[in-house]
Amino acid sequence: MSILVDKNTKVIIQGLGSTGQFHTDKAIAYGTNMVAAVHPSKVGKTHLFEGETDHSGAPDRPDTYRVELPIFASVEEAMAETGATASVLYVPPPFAADAIMEAAAAGIELAVVITEGIPVADMVKVKRYLEGKPTRLVGPNCPGVITPKECKIGIMPGYIHQPGRVGVISRSGTLTYEAVHQLTQLGLGQTTAVGIGGDPVNGTNFVDALRMFADDPDTEGVIMIGEIGGTAEEEAAAFVAEEMDIPVAGFIAGTTAPPGKRMGHAGAIVSGGMGTAEAKIAAMKEAGIVVAPTPTDMGNAMIEALG
Repeated sequence: MSILVDKNTKVIIQGLGSTGQFHTDKAIAYGTNMVAAVHPSKVGKTHLFEGETDHSGAPDRPDTYRVELPIFASVEEAMAETGATASVLYVPPPFAADAIMEAAAAGIELAVVITEGIPVADMVKVKRYLEGKPTRLVGPNCPGVITPKECKIGIMPGYIHQPGRVGVISRSGTLTYEAVHQLTQLGLGQTTAVGIGGDPVNGTNFVDALRMFADDPDTEGVIMIGEIGGTAEEEAAAFVAEEMDIPVAGFIAGTTAPPGKRMGHAGAIVSGGMGTAEAKIAAMKEAGIVVAPTPTDMGNAMIEALG
Protein backbone atom coordinates (compact mmCIF):
# COMPACT_ATOMS: atom_id res chain seq x y z
CA MET A 1 0.00 0.00 0.00
CA SER A 2 0.93 3.68 0.16
CA ILE A 3 -0.43 7.02 1.29
CA LEU A 4 -2.07 9.85 -0.67
CA VAL A 5 -1.53 8.52 -4.23
CA ASP A 6 -1.40 5.23 -6.10
CA LYS A 7 -1.72 3.86 -9.64
CA ASN A 8 -5.45 4.66 -9.69
CA THR A 9 -5.05 8.36 -8.85
CA LYS A 10 -6.36 10.62 -11.61
CA VAL A 11 -4.54 13.96 -11.70
CA ILE A 12 -5.30 17.33 -13.26
CA ILE A 13 -2.83 20.19 -13.68
CA GLN A 14 -3.48 23.81 -12.79
CA GLY A 15 -0.92 26.14 -14.34
CA LEU A 16 0.02 24.98 -17.82
CA GLY A 17 2.96 27.31 -18.36
CA SER A 18 6.43 26.15 -19.36
CA THR A 19 7.20 24.72 -15.91
CA GLY A 20 3.87 22.94 -15.67
CA GLN A 21 4.22 21.55 -19.18
CA PHE A 22 7.74 20.26 -18.49
CA HIS A 23 6.86 18.42 -15.30
CA THR A 24 3.53 17.14 -16.60
CA ASP A 25 5.43 15.57 -19.47
CA LYS A 26 7.78 13.89 -16.99
CA ALA A 27 4.85 12.68 -14.90
CA ILE A 28 3.13 11.12 -17.92
CA ALA A 29 6.41 9.52 -19.00
CA TYR A 30 6.67 8.00 -15.50
CA GLY A 31 3.18 6.52 -15.77
CA THR A 32 1.12 9.01 -13.76
CA ASN A 33 -2.50 9.11 -14.85
CA MET A 34 -2.73 12.77 -15.89
CA VAL A 35 -6.24 13.33 -17.21
CA ALA A 36 -6.83 17.05 -17.76
CA ALA A 37 -5.57 20.60 -17.50
CA VAL A 38 -7.23 23.79 -16.28
CA HIS A 39 -6.51 27.01 -18.16
CA PRO A 40 -9.34 29.55 -18.65
CA SER A 41 -7.85 31.08 -21.81
CA LYS A 42 -7.39 27.71 -23.56
CA VAL A 43 -10.79 26.13 -22.91
CA GLY A 44 -11.82 23.49 -25.41
CA LYS A 45 -8.32 22.92 -26.70
CA THR A 46 -5.98 20.03 -25.93
CA HIS A 47 -2.29 19.92 -25.10
CA LEU A 48 -0.23 17.13 -26.63
CA PHE A 49 2.42 15.31 -24.63
CA GLU A 50 4.51 12.67 -26.38
CA GLY A 51 7.92 11.09 -26.03
CA GLU A 52 9.79 8.09 -24.68
CA THR A 53 8.41 6.29 -21.66
CA ASP A 54 10.39 6.48 -18.42
CA HIS A 55 10.55 2.80 -17.54
CA SER A 56 11.75 3.58 -14.02
CA GLY A 57 8.06 4.28 -13.43
CA ALA A 58 5.25 1.99 -14.52
CA PRO A 59 7.31 -0.85 -15.99
CA ASP A 60 4.92 -2.60 -18.38
CA ARG A 61 4.13 0.28 -20.71
CA PRO A 62 4.92 0.84 -24.38
CA ASP A 63 8.25 2.49 -25.13
CA THR A 64 6.57 5.70 -26.25
CA TYR A 65 3.52 7.67 -25.13
CA ARG A 66 1.15 10.15 -26.76
CA VAL A 67 -1.38 11.86 -24.52
CA GLU A 68 -3.67 14.76 -25.41
CA LEU A 69 -4.89 16.46 -22.25
CA PRO A 70 -8.24 18.23 -22.60
CA ILE A 71 -8.24 21.76 -21.19
CA PHE A 72 -11.15 22.97 -19.05
CA ALA A 73 -12.21 26.34 -17.70
CA SER A 74 -12.35 25.21 -14.07
CA VAL A 75 -11.34 22.46 -11.69
CA GLU A 76 -15.01 21.66 -11.17
CA GLU A 77 -15.52 21.01 -14.88
CA ALA A 78 -12.32 18.95 -15.15
CA MET A 79 -13.35 16.78 -12.22
CA ALA A 80 -16.85 16.29 -13.56
CA GLU A 81 -15.57 15.16 -16.96
CA THR A 82 -12.64 13.00 -15.86
CA GLY A 83 -13.30 11.81 -12.33
CA ALA A 84 -10.01 13.32 -11.14
CA THR A 85 -9.32 13.26 -7.40
CA ALA A 86 -5.97 15.11 -7.31
CA SER A 87 -4.55 18.31 -8.69
CA VAL A 88 -0.99 19.57 -9.06
CA LEU A 89 -0.48 23.33 -9.10
CA TYR A 90 2.27 25.19 -10.96
CA VAL A 91 0.36 28.47 -10.79
CA PRO A 92 2.48 31.66 -10.39
CA PRO A 93 2.62 33.01 -6.81
CA PRO A 94 0.21 35.96 -7.21
CA PHE A 95 -2.57 33.65 -8.40
CA ALA A 96 -1.77 30.45 -6.50
CA ALA A 97 -3.98 31.03 -3.46
CA ASP A 98 -7.06 31.52 -5.62
CA ALA A 99 -6.18 28.38 -7.57
CA ILE A 100 -5.87 26.33 -4.37
CA MET A 101 -9.21 27.61 -3.10
CA GLU A 102 -10.81 26.87 -6.46
CA ALA A 103 -9.63 23.26 -6.22
CA ALA A 104 -10.94 22.99 -2.66
CA ALA A 105 -14.28 24.54 -3.64
CA ALA A 106 -14.61 21.87 -6.32
CA GLY A 107 -14.03 19.17 -3.71
CA ILE A 108 -10.67 17.86 -4.89
CA GLU A 109 -9.29 15.28 -2.46
CA LEU A 110 -5.61 16.18 -2.87
CA ALA A 111 -3.98 19.44 -3.98
CA VAL A 112 -0.20 19.35 -4.39
CA VAL A 113 1.22 22.87 -4.66
CA ILE A 114 4.70 23.11 -6.15
CA THR A 115 4.71 26.93 -6.42
CA GLU A 116 7.40 28.76 -4.44
CA GLY A 117 7.03 32.34 -3.21
CA ILE A 118 3.33 32.44 -2.31
CA PRO A 119 2.87 35.32 0.16
CA VAL A 120 2.39 34.16 3.75
CA ALA A 121 -0.75 36.29 4.08
CA ASP A 122 -2.23 34.45 1.09
CA MET A 123 -1.50 31.07 2.66
CA VAL A 124 -3.09 32.15 5.94
CA LYS A 125 -6.23 32.92 3.95
CA VAL A 126 -6.00 29.52 2.24
CA LYS A 127 -5.61 27.69 5.55
CA ARG A 128 -8.72 29.36 6.91
CA TYR A 129 -10.64 28.56 3.74
CA LEU A 130 -9.68 24.89 3.90
CA GLU A 131 -11.02 24.43 7.44
CA GLY A 132 -13.83 21.89 7.38
CA LYS A 133 -13.27 21.00 3.73
CA PRO A 134 -12.20 17.52 2.57
CA THR A 135 -9.21 18.73 0.54
CA ARG A 136 -5.75 17.58 1.64
CA LEU A 137 -3.18 20.26 0.78
CA VAL A 138 0.48 19.30 0.31
CA GLY A 139 2.88 22.23 0.05
CA PRO A 140 3.33 24.90 -1.12
CA ASN A 141 7.00 25.21 -2.10
CA CYS A 142 7.42 21.46 -2.15
CA PRO A 143 8.72 18.76 -4.53
CA GLY A 144 5.44 16.86 -4.41
CA VAL A 145 4.33 13.30 -3.66
CA ILE A 146 5.40 10.01 -5.22
CA THR A 147 4.45 6.40 -4.76
CA PRO A 148 7.21 4.59 -6.67
CA LYS A 149 6.22 2.96 -9.98
CA GLU A 150 2.62 4.11 -9.49
CA CYS A 151 2.14 7.88 -9.37
CA LYS A 152 4.49 10.87 -9.46
CA ILE A 153 2.98 14.27 -8.71
CA GLY A 154 5.67 16.94 -8.67
CA ILE A 155 9.23 17.68 -9.67
CA MET A 156 11.18 14.78 -8.15
CA PRO A 157 13.41 12.57 -10.35
CA GLY A 158 11.47 9.34 -10.72
CA TYR A 159 14.39 7.01 -11.41
CA ILE A 160 15.83 7.18 -7.87
CA HIS A 161 12.64 5.82 -6.32
CA GLN A 162 11.91 2.15 -5.76
CA PRO A 163 8.95 0.45 -4.08
CA GLY A 164 9.78 -0.60 -0.55
CA ARG A 165 8.93 -0.31 3.10
CA VAL A 166 9.98 3.15 4.32
CA GLY A 167 7.96 6.35 4.25
CA VAL A 168 9.73 9.66 3.69
CA ILE A 169 8.58 13.08 4.95
CA SER A 170 10.66 16.18 4.33
CA ARG A 171 10.63 19.97 4.39
CA SER A 172 13.53 20.00 1.92
CA GLY A 173 13.25 18.90 -1.70
CA THR A 174 16.90 18.07 -2.28
CA LEU A 175 17.20 16.20 1.02
CA THR A 176 14.11 14.22 0.07
CA TYR A 177 15.95 13.04 -3.02
CA GLU A 178 19.08 12.26 -1.00
CA ALA A 179 17.15 10.16 1.52
CA VAL A 180 15.24 8.35 -1.22
CA HIS A 181 18.43 7.57 -3.13
CA GLN A 182 20.05 6.15 -0.01
CA LEU A 183 17.01 4.01 0.79
CA THR A 184 17.02 2.69 -2.77
CA GLN A 185 20.75 1.93 -2.67
CA LEU A 186 20.34 0.11 0.65
CA GLY A 187 17.47 -2.01 -0.68
CA LEU A 188 14.85 -0.53 1.66
CA GLY A 189 12.88 1.40 -0.95
CA GLN A 190 9.91 3.65 -0.23
CA THR A 191 6.17 3.26 0.22
CA THR A 192 5.54 6.95 -0.47
CA ALA A 193 7.72 10.05 -0.30
CA VAL A 194 6.03 13.32 0.72
CA GLY A 195 7.63 16.73 0.42
CA ILE A 196 5.67 18.95 2.80
CA GLY A 197 7.49 22.13 1.79
CA GLY A 198 9.63 24.71 3.53
CA ASP A 199 7.18 27.60 3.93
CA PRO A 200 6.06 28.74 7.40
CA VAL A 201 2.37 28.20 6.52
CA ASN A 202 1.66 24.97 4.69
CA GLY A 203 -0.98 22.30 4.38
CA THR A 204 0.13 18.84 5.48
CA ASN A 205 2.59 18.86 8.38
CA PHE A 206 4.87 16.23 9.89
CA VAL A 207 2.23 14.94 12.30
CA ASP A 208 -0.35 14.59 9.53
CA ALA A 209 2.05 12.55 7.40
CA LEU A 210 3.33 10.50 10.34
CA ARG A 211 -0.25 9.55 11.22
CA MET A 212 -0.94 8.41 7.65
CA PHE A 213 2.24 6.33 7.53
CA ALA A 214 1.44 4.81 10.94
CA ASP A 215 -1.89 3.64 9.53
CA ASP A 216 -0.31 2.16 6.38
CA PRO A 217 0.33 -1.57 6.94
CA ASP A 218 3.17 -1.67 4.40
CA THR A 219 5.19 1.18 5.93
CA GLU A 220 7.64 -0.36 8.40
CA GLY A 221 9.60 2.78 9.20
CA VAL A 222 9.71 6.52 8.47
CA ILE A 223 12.46 9.03 7.75
CA MET A 224 11.54 12.55 8.86
CA ILE A 225 13.74 15.37 7.49
CA GLY A 226 13.38 18.76 9.10
CA GLU A 227 15.25 22.02 9.27
CA ILE A 228 15.64 25.06 11.48
CA GLY A 229 12.70 27.37 12.07
CA GLY A 230 9.32 26.87 13.70
CA THR A 231 8.31 24.06 16.05
CA ALA A 232 6.97 21.44 13.63
CA GLU A 233 9.74 18.96 14.36
CA GLU A 234 9.29 19.21 18.12
CA GLU A 235 5.55 18.62 17.69
CA ALA A 236 6.30 15.64 15.47
CA ALA A 237 8.72 14.24 18.04
CA ALA A 238 6.01 14.42 20.70
CA PHE A 239 3.63 12.56 18.37
CA VAL A 240 6.24 9.88 17.69
CA ALA A 241 6.85 9.37 21.41
CA GLU A 242 3.16 9.09 22.24
CA GLU A 243 1.55 7.41 19.24
CA MET A 244 3.97 5.86 16.72
CA ASP A 245 4.46 2.10 16.84
CA ILE A 246 6.92 1.94 13.93
CA PRO A 247 10.54 3.16 14.06
CA VAL A 248 11.45 6.67 12.95
CA ALA A 249 14.78 8.08 11.82
CA GLY A 250 15.46 11.72 11.16
CA PHE A 251 17.76 14.54 10.18
CA ILE A 252 17.73 18.28 10.90
CA ALA A 253 19.30 20.65 8.39
CA GLY A 254 20.78 23.98 9.43
CA THR A 255 22.99 23.14 12.41
CA THR A 256 25.51 25.79 11.35
CA ALA A 257 23.00 28.50 10.39
CA PRO A 258 23.47 31.84 12.22
CA PRO A 259 20.45 33.09 14.24
CA GLY A 260 18.26 35.56 12.36
CA LYS A 261 19.55 34.49 8.94
CA ARG A 262 17.02 32.91 6.58
CA MET A 263 18.57 29.83 5.00
CA GLY A 264 16.85 29.13 1.69
CA HIS A 265 13.30 28.35 2.80
CA ALA A 266 10.95 31.05 4.03
CA GLY A 267 10.35 29.05 7.20
CA ALA A 268 13.98 28.21 7.90
CA ILE A 269 14.85 31.01 10.28
CA VAL A 270 15.77 30.94 13.97
CA SER A 271 14.24 33.79 15.91
CA GLY A 272 13.60 34.53 19.55
CA GLY A 273 15.43 31.41 20.62
CA MET A 274 12.87 29.22 18.87
CA GLY A 275 13.50 26.74 16.09
CA THR A 276 17.16 25.91 16.67
CA ALA A 277 18.62 22.74 15.25
CA GLU A 278 19.89 21.75 18.70
CA ALA A 279 16.41 21.95 20.25
CA LYS A 280 14.90 19.91 17.45
CA ILE A 281 17.59 17.23 17.59
CA ALA A 282 17.24 16.97 21.36
CA ALA A 283 13.46 16.57 21.12
CA MET A 284 13.79 13.93 18.44
CA LYS A 285 16.35 11.91 20.36
CA GLU A 286 14.25 12.10 23.51
CA ALA A 287 11.33 10.68 21.51
CA GLY A 288 13.43 7.70 20.44
CA ILE A 289 14.06 8.91 16.90
CA VAL A 290 17.45 7.88 15.50
CA VAL A 291 18.97 11.16 14.31
CA ALA A 292 21.49 11.12 11.46
CA PRO A 293 24.48 13.43 12.14
CA THR A 294 24.90 14.29 8.44
CA PRO A 295 22.76 13.96 5.29
CA THR A 296 24.91 11.05 4.09
CA ASP A 297 23.91 9.06 7.21
CA MET A 298 20.12 9.15 6.75
CA GLY A 299 19.82 5.69 5.20
CA ASN A 300 22.03 4.12 7.84
CA ALA A 301 20.01 5.86 10.56
CA MET A 302 16.90 4.21 9.16
CA ILE A 303 18.61 0.81 9.21
CA GLU A 304 19.58 1.40 12.84
CA ALA A 305 16.02 2.43 13.72
CA LEU A 306 14.60 -0.66 12.03
CA GLY A 307 16.97 -2.77 14.10
